[in-house]
Amino acid sequence: MKKHLLDRRGFLSGMGALAAGYTLIAKVPAAHGEEEKEISKRIESNTVFKPGTAGSPVEPNLKQVDLSCDVFIAGGGLSGIAAALSAARHGMKVVLCQDRSRLGGNASSEVKMHPLGVAPSLTGFREGGIMDELKLECAVNNTQNSWEVWDYILYDKVISEKNITLILDAPLFRVETSQDMIKTAWVRCDASWQIYKVDAKIFIDATGDARMAYEAGDDLVRGREPVSAYNESAADYGTPGTSMGSSIMFQARKLDVPNKFVAPKWARRITPEMLKFRRIGAKRFDSFEYGYWWIELGGDSDAITHNERLRFELLAVVLGIWDYVKNSGEFPEAENWAIENIGMLPARRESFRIVPEFLFTQHGIDGDWRKYPDNVCVGGWTLDDHVEGGFNDFDKPPNRHIRTTNYYDIPFGCLISKKIKNLMAAGRNAGVSHVALSSTRVMSTCAGMGQAVGTAAAICVETSKTPSQVRNTPELMKRLQQTLLKDDQTIIGVKNEDPLDLARKAFVSASASSDGSQPKNVISGQSFEAKGNKASFKDPRPVDNSWIAPIAGKPWIELSWGENPVKVSNVQITLDAGDKTLAITGQAAFRKQMIIGPQPRILKDFDIVGIAPDGSEKTLAEIRGNYQRQVRISFGSQTLKALRIKAIESNGDPNAVIMEIRCYA
Repeated sequence: MKKHLLDRRGFLSGMGALAAGYTLIAKVPAAHGEEEKEISKRIESNTVFKPGTAGSPVEPNLKQVDLSCDVFIAGGGLSGIAAALSAARHGMKVVLCQDRSRLGGNASSEVKMHPLGVAPSLTGFREGGIMDELKLECAVNNTQNSWEVWDYILYDKVISEKNITLILDAPLFRVETSQDMIKTAWVRCDASWQIYKVDAKIFIDATGDARMAYEAGDDLVRGREPVSAYNESAADYGTPGTSMGSSIMFQARKLDVPNKFVAPKWARRITPEMLKFRRIGAKRFDSFEYGYWWIELGGDSDAITHNERLRFELLAVVLGIWDYVKNSGEFPEAENWAIENIGMLPARRESFRIVPEFLFTQHGIDGDWRKYPDNVCVGGWTLDDHVEGGFNDFDKPPNRHIRTTNYYDIPFGCLISKKIKNLMAAGRNAGVSHVALSSTRVMSTCAGMGQAVGTAAAICVETSKTPSQVRNTPELMKRLQQTLLKDDQTIIGVKNEDPLDLARKAFVSASASSDGSQPKNVISGQSFEAKGNKASFKDPRPVDNSWIAPIAGKPWIELSWGENPVKVSNVQITLDAGDKTLAITGQAAFRKQMIIGPQPRILKDFDIVGIAPDGSEKTLAEIRGNYQRQVRISFGSQTLKALRIKAIESNGDPNAVIMEIRCYA
């Protein structure tokens, strides 16, 4: 018997299994300090130069480090993080470079935009996989809602993965290609006077701006297409060629005493006419504490070339808005409010996108997604397009929301470069139309893309195939989808068909069931509950893929192979993380929708019991203090006629709930 305790650990301390990811492996943790030494040694060996190392022929004043890996990823936002973690967890050696000092991209403390995606109150589920792992970690280990702590949760996840080499403050600036294949990427770090030459087999562009694709000579597009391009009904909004703009967020807080504000001379002078369609105040999502997304500019210009001008103009608007709040007399309730911080990075919504093997458009979102054989992740944000002039178009509403569906799948083809054979893209530079981008650009959706391409990269390397060959080889495409499902990626129209999953052959029974659920639901092939695609907030969540029983009765659920015992050494359990919104956020009203801490429906304590052919029972694992949705338990190979999971305690819900059980030899 092995016992595993999950504690509320600090960064880089505690349980090695937690550092490995959202899966719990029942094993003895490393001695205190060993993990720290291992990570420190790995970072040093990859980044510190030895005396006498020559300068780079690309930049002779920077010393060169040569790295070789399976997968190279440029961009450390949520899509790049998910790509790196998924590839590394499938055994790939990964190099991840990020041009900033911290991970998270637009979701980092430098920008402070909360990651959005599907609306769980409408869909019945959140995005699963790595994105939900990160959200659940934040809910438990960042109850103070600190953006900087969120940064370190992301950092911890990445550097604790032994297969990832992370290089911060290091933008990609060049790639070398041969026969439409990238061979080498060049990354510079002026903070350390070093330049990195990275050779890899598969390359992933998660830069948001398609910088790697641009350097490789890939075909790129930018901006709005006319209705005539793809016959998209929502393409009637804005001038073709223009884009959505960039924003700078600010945060404010209420003090115990009045606070004065004097705007700089260069702040924009705000008039009531400018705010005709833009709300300020304390109503629901319009309070003072979390800036305004509609402080947006640059959709009618080049967000990259004009980045510095946009920074200045956006800051002028931010300070002008706050001057209006504090000094116009319209908001006496703002007397005690003060600016706490202002971002300095214009957060881009749109720039360049790759030309993909398959273009994803509004038609896919509206329903054609059901026809695609290569779906790999889920989306669900509205078609949320923004006026090209941003705040300067003050005579117009700042955006237009169109909800045609509650959720949809995204195909693998739009994440593959059509021209560069070993290049994939994840995030807002994926191969979609502008209209589709207005929905797919939100960060939880982008993270799902990242997990998809990271997993695909591992299959590409293992099989010596290109991403296109994986997509167009049915057995490999099925392998990709089934691997993603096993790792809790949400794909609506695909179910578990893993031939190695012994649970699919078992008879399932339980000591009790409630709320209309059945024990056999844990092998239904789908590990989440989805409402109908036109469901409302009030529609009940179904129980087609859940087993539910009152926790007070200490219920159990059992898989039985009867007269045909099987050898089992790994059990994978997917629990119910609920259907509440979860995200790091500076918006108080948004945070009120969440459950801060462990999600109540997740099983906290449970035992795994094996039943031998002679009927004897053996406790294989005791799980305590769990707060993650997916738990994987490894133990020595056991010949079993049955396996029983005994629920002991949830994280507060009156029921024990299990979505899926898998067993492997």
